[in-house]
Amino acid sequence: MLQLVEVTDPFKSVEVKKEQYLRTRLAQRGEQMGPHLIRMAKGALPDYIKFTPFQDLSWKIMGGYASSKTGDNQGMEEGLLSAHMKIRSEEYLAYVMMSTIIMVIVGIGIGVGVGVVMMGLMGVSMIMRIMVAVFAIVLLPVMTYFVLLGSPASKAKKRGRDIDKRLAAAMSFISAMASADVNIDVIFKELSRQKVYGEIASEAEWITRDTELLGSDILSAIKIAARRSPSAKFQDFLQGVITTSTSGGQLKPYFLLKAEEYQKENKLAMKAQMETLGMLAESFVTVVVAFPLFLVLIMAIMAIVGGGDPDFMVMMLYLVVMMMIPISQFGFIFVIWNMSKESAM
Repeated sequence: MLQLVEVTDPFKSVEVKKEQYLRTRLAQRGEQMGPHLIRMAKGALPDYIKFTPFQDLSWKIMGGYASSKTGDNQGMEEGLLSAHMKIRSEEYLAYVMMSTIIMVIVGIGIGVGVGVVMMGLMGVSMIMRIMVAVFAIVLLPVMTYFVLLGSPASKAKKRGRDIDKRLAAAMSFISAMASADVNIDVIFKELSRQKVYGEIASEAEWITRDTELLGSDILSAIKIAARRSPSAKFQDFLQGVITTSTSGGQLKPYFLLKAEEYQKENKLAMKAQMETLGMLAESFVTVVVAFPLFLVLIMAIMAIVGGGDPDFMVMMLYLVVMMMIPISQFGFIFVIWNMSKESAM
């Protein structure tokens, strides 16, 4: 059973330009942008964005200053949109500033504490205590500021990699639905429900949100999604959809062509990955197996024949066996695990 729910704007949208564009289009047609009726399942409610307690405190304290810097945050706003972080740029900037201030206080506490502890140690100079204190006071806030400031761009790049590795499979789904003569807006709506496609489903979900909740037409929603997407391949695909539709072409052959193209690119990427794994296997045998074995034998022989300090040779043997070999093995394991994780669907 369905009911009509009146919704003004269930999201705190940061797409100010989009809203201005919609208002201009509606004004040209003599209409006004306002509340509209949306058909939803009975009992369903819009998902409103909620701050964490710390974000709410940060906005109350630093919101005024952060709002005055809004004109300098175009890059941050684009990063937040690409990362699908549902927070405005001034709100996130307030959160970053508040976190930095707290880390300044924590750094001062650590610096004073370390200085007091080192003061009781004999042989520690005043210059050394001052350097440790300054290092603690400066390092924590600077790291916090730049890590949080670059977090949206980092999440956007991660989403872009996820979109690229799932695009071939998603194109098979899209081309299959297009072969059944399904409309483009329904294709993206159904794609948004297929969570197996990861971030591509999230991109399709935002396109559906723009059309069904914000009243945008499908081509405008796709154009906005193309500008917002962190994946260059997905941007190219969406731009092709717009170009094909506006030029009077048919989308079904375009989807089939793109599906074949991305399948070929996926096969080439898998072939390149297998070649890289083969090279890593050869490097593993040389660096981790053969080289430490020869090094241990040479050091053992030198210690026996007296070609060097025996104690030094024994210490070097311990370093090779207990540090060099395990660290190199774990390094190769991490690289191979990371490659398998990137290629996993």
